[in-house]
Amino acid sequence: MSMLPSLFVSHGAPTLPFDDCPARDFLKGLGAQFERPKAILVLSTHWDTDEAELNTVATNTTIHDFHGFPADLYRVRYDAPGAPQLAADASALLARAGIKSNLDAERGLDHGAWVPLMLMYPQADIPVIQLSVQTAQGAAHHIALGRAIAPLREAGVLVIGSGGFVHNLRQLDWHGSGAAEPVWSAAFGEWVHNALVDGRENDLADYRRLAPEATRAHPTEEHFMPLLAAYGAGGLGTKATRLHRSVTFGSLRMDAYAFS
Repeated sequence: MSMLPSLFVSHGAPTLPFDDCPARDFLKGLGAQFERPKAILVLSTHWDTDEAELNTVATNTTIHDFHGFPADLYRVRYDAPGAPQLAADASALLARAGIKSNLDAERGLDHGAWVPLMLMYPQADIPVIQLSVQTAQGAAHHIALGRAIAPLREAGVLVIGSGGFVHNLRQLDWHGSGAAEPVWSAAFGEWVHNALVDGRENDLADYRRLAPEATRAHPTEEHFMPLLAAYGAGGLGTKATRLHRSVTFGSLRMDAYAFS
C-alpha cells in the first residue's frame, strides 16, 4: 500500500457525530479518501501527561470523559481492538529519539479519539492505540514527538492528531452555529495555515509568541499540540494540505490537515 499521510482533525464537542454541521459531514467521508490503514495511532488532547504514554490494551473501552450531555451519549460505544505490539514499536521509536514513554495496560479511548474515529471508521474494526500529549513540554517537543513516530506510516499506520484548530470555549457565540467568525480567530487561523503550508517549523514551534491572538485562540495549549505532532509525523520537509475549514459558534474552528 502507498504510505498514508498523517492527519490533524478538530473533534469539537462529544456530540459531533450527531450534530448537523459541516465538520461532521467532512469526517464521515474522510476515511474513504485514503487506503484502509492497518492500524491507527491517535494523539488526543484529552490525554495529557507529564511523559509520553501509550495504551496497550487488547480491546479498547470507550471513555466518556465529559459531563452534562444527553444520556444517550453515555451509551455510545467505540470498542475498537487495541494493538499492543504497535504501542511497543512506537515506544521504541520515541526512545530512539530520546523521548521517554510509558505503557498503560488499562486505558481505552477518550472522546478525542472515538468522536472522529466513529465517523471515519464506524465499524470500529481497525486496531487503535492512543498516544498522550505532554502540553507542559511545549510546541517544539510535540513536533519532535510526531517526527519520532513518522516511520510508523511506512507500515500502514494512520497517525491522527485530534484537537481543536481554534479552541476558546469562553469566546463562543452560543446563539447558533451560523455566527460570523470574529477577526481574532480568523487572524490566528490564517497565520497558522500559512506557517503550515510554508513549512515554517521554527515559527510553529514559537507560535505562542509569533501568531496573532495565540493566547486568545488557545488560552491553554492542549488542543493545539496534536496539530504540531501531526505536522511532525509528516516527516522532514512535510507538505501540508488543508482538507477542511469550517467554524461553529463563531470561533470554534474545525479545520483539518494532511501532512505527507
